[in-house]
Amino acid sequence: MTISIIPIVEGQSEVESVPLLMRRLQNDWRIFNLEIGKPVRVKRYQVVREEELERRVTLAMSRPNCHAIVIVLDADDDCPKNLAPQLLSRARSVARDILVSVVMPKSELESWFVGSIESLCGKRGISVSVSSPENPEDIRGAKGFLTNVMESQRHYIETADQPALATVFNIDQAYRNCRSFRKFYKDLCGIMNQLSQENA
Repeated sequence: MTISIIPIVEGQSEVESVPLLMRRLQNDWRIFNLEIGKPVRVKRYQVVREEELERRVTLAMSRPNCHAIVIVLDADDDCPKNLAPQLLSRARSVARDILVSVVMPKSELESWFVGSIESLCGKRGISVSVSSPENPEDIRGAKGFLTNVMESQRHYIETADQPALATVFNIDQAYRNCRSFRKFYKDLCGIMNQLSQENA
């Protein structure tokens, strides 16, 4: 039986990079009896509106063989400790018996790249001499940080660079340095292990 995990993301770049990262971890864990479905998009500012997130969860549930939903949205200026549990409660009220996770990178998904920047030296124009700052998730403009460490007057282009960096950044380093990535890693691992056992 096919079992799918459906991501809910906000931008076009995340439509590509989040499933790519999920499959990368899936391969690392050697869990091959699940599939990552086509993501559902929701604009970040819409999720706080009444019933908007619920509509996207319902849409995700309508995708073939949906057994879990993983929501990945930038925290931006919100506190992820406060907003993520609220969004999770709302999502679960609709999803019922479908597994749900909400992960909110602080402040942007690119903070995961900043937290593992040494592994990206020499890639996508990133300088070979850059190192990760302390508390990379406290940097409000992670995209700007990436532009600043790029050589040859290159600028970080989200739709092109985010999926490419998601393919190669060091998982272990991001896990050590980024609390929100640890949550993403642990939540996804728990969901995949549970579904894989059910589908054995």
